[in-house]
Amino acid sequence: MNNNIIENNCWKEAGSVSPELLKELSKKQFSVKPDDAEMIKRLTREKIDRPVIYIGAGTCGLGAGAKATRKQIEKYLADNNMNADILEVGCIGLCSAEPLVDIQIPGKTRVSFKNITAEKVASLLDNFFSGNIPEDKVLGQFHSQSSAPWDNVPFLSQHPFFAPQKRWVLINCGIVDPLNIEEYVSRGGYASLFTALTKNNPTEVCDIVEKSGLRGRGGGGFPTGKKWKFAASGKSEQKYLICNADEGDPGAFMDRAVIEGDPFRLLEGMTIAAYGIGASKGYIYIRAEYPLAIERLYHAMEKAKKYGLLGHNILGTDFNFDLTIKMGAGAFVCGEETALMNSIEGKRGMPRPRPPYPAVSGLFGKPTIINNVETLTNIPMIFFKGADYFSSFGTPTSKGTKVFALSGKVSRTGLVEIEMGTTLRDIVFKIGGGCPNGKKYKAAQIGGPSGGCIPDSQADIEIDYEKLKTVGAIMGSGGLVVMDENTCMVDVAKFFMDFIQRESCGKCIPCREGTKRLLEILENITKGRKGKSEEESLLRMQGIITMEQLARVIGSTSLCGLGQTASNPVLSTLRWFRNEYEEHIFDRHCSAGVCKELIEYSIDEHKCKGCTLCARKCPVSAIMGKAKTPHYIIPDKCIACGQCKSVCPFDAVFTK
Repeated sequence: MNNNIIENNCWKEAGSVSPELLKELSKKQFSVKPDDAEMIKRLTREKIDRPVIYIGAGTCGLGAGAKATRKQIEKYLADNNMNADILEVGCIGLCSAEPLVDIQIPGKTRVSFKNITAEKVASLLDNFFSGNIPEDKVLGQFHSQSSAPWDNVPFLSQHPFFAPQKRWVLINCGIVDPLNIEEYVSRGGYASLFTALTKNNPTEVCDIVEKSGLRGRGGGGFPTGKKWKFAASGKSEQKYLICNADEGDPGAFMDRAVIEGDPFRLLEGMTIAAYGIGASKGYIYIRAEYPLAIERLYHAMEKAKKYGLLGHNILGTDFNFDLTIKMGAGAFVCGEETALMNSIEGKRGMPRPRPPYPAVSGLFGKPTIINNVETLTNIPMIFFKGADYFSSFGTPTSKGTKVFALSGKVSRTGLVEIEMGTTLRDIVFKIGGGCPNGKKYKAAQIGGPSGGCIPDSQADIEIDYEKLKTVGAIMGSGGLVVMDENTCMVDVAKFFMDFIQRESCGKCIPCREGTKRLLEILENITKGRKGKSEEESLLRMQGIITMEQLARVIGSTSLCGLGQTASNPVLSTLRWFRNEYEEHIFDRHCSAGVCKELIEYSIDEHKCKGCTLCARKCPVSAIMGKAKTPHYIIPDKCIACGQCKSVCPFDAVFTK
């Protein structure tokens, strides 16, 4: 079977439902019985009796209008006296095509349609139920072993966005009902937990994870199994497991989408991890700005407890594990594990000196393991298919897959999951479709504010923890922001430095004061001469001379990972786009036209007809001239707001 295929039966690609698990769950009045193949087919929708309409109702889908789309679907069904099931699913990944609507009728495969806003519902359903598939709206049909395919409709697995992907973490997202634990189990869910609890002891669990080569997906890339063994070997009556779902990088939304689309997968991964390290209590630290993800987590926890998959004597064993959801206030620094623990303890979110490391003395002074959402949702796959299967994919030092939130100046934005070793160029161009409107790719910021910008000349770099470091970037949690030729890289560095400076907890001087000084230097670089004294100009040059040295001092002397990587955006843009810095510094010019104070507006006297529209719209009266004669701009008064250029009907205003 093609590893890249998006299968309608999802987990069936990795394995099948466990009869032994169903037998154990039946003791808790679980509705699916070990010998009830018919019910399993219905839960996985391999067999349906009436139409099913799926609506992508993750945060991205709701933001694009999925709620209004659902109302129109309900109205259409009522007006036409039709019976159909409406099912809300998570985000399948192609956020730029939201709202997504899939339709499945008895005996036929499920078909996905893009950009179905409320006003397009009636036309789509009229056509579909008449047997016509509107080509301009179709994304593709799903594969199915039990349903007939549609003629002349491409498969979703052939879509350029999905074809290069290898979906393990995202395998259920956008496909399953995230609230239905019976469906999750029917697709093979919780079979990994059953295997771990009944066939492996805790030491073997840690060994399997270490053998798989899984590394932490939260940024540092520390070997997960090795990390678990530190805590497992500790002697303590109480140990903790924490899931870090506090993604704060601009442009990152991987954890949110995974939790919204497949919450039981995270709970299963956490329970296996807790068993391996000997933890009886766990926390999911999640941003309060993720209300839908939090709601689905609470629902999933309730269902898991009901059927003995969480809480006391899990699956009839003597293993106990309880979970608590802790909502964070959105502080970026709380993504750092020791600051996160302080926040859970009710203290201010500030990093702690290390050692001791959390695996030795963490939450409330007890051995603690902290992994992020993606790391933990990889665990069920490892136990489903085995450590050797997992480690057979990727590179020698980076195994498995990696999820990225692809955003910015790229045609197809969304969540992508690729095999380690895939090149950045393939992600941007093959999956993302390149920059829209024929613009040239300039760079990609990978690893969030603490990451680095990778230019076009280095775009063939493979996604690998070590290789990314060679170009001044880091893997990070998975934010990937694409920039085109109209992006000013000095402005990009300034944006990320402003973010980091505001998010610094202030505990250590290099991060607190160093980032502030670095931001001031960048701000001075992007300002013009207007109103500047000789002393200010001298201070500007002094800052420029010391900028690179200051950036390196911040990185080498800060307390935590936030400060140690805070200057990466400056160092990486200096390394690859030094010519833009020199242009800003010496010529006081921004060729991208982004830094307003370095833009000079002029009027072409040959094109100007003297309509006076620009003069009337200028907020500072910087444009002079009589009616029906060419106008001109007074440079000292102009604030470079761009109003004149936007209103000129003759394209006479230009920048230089």
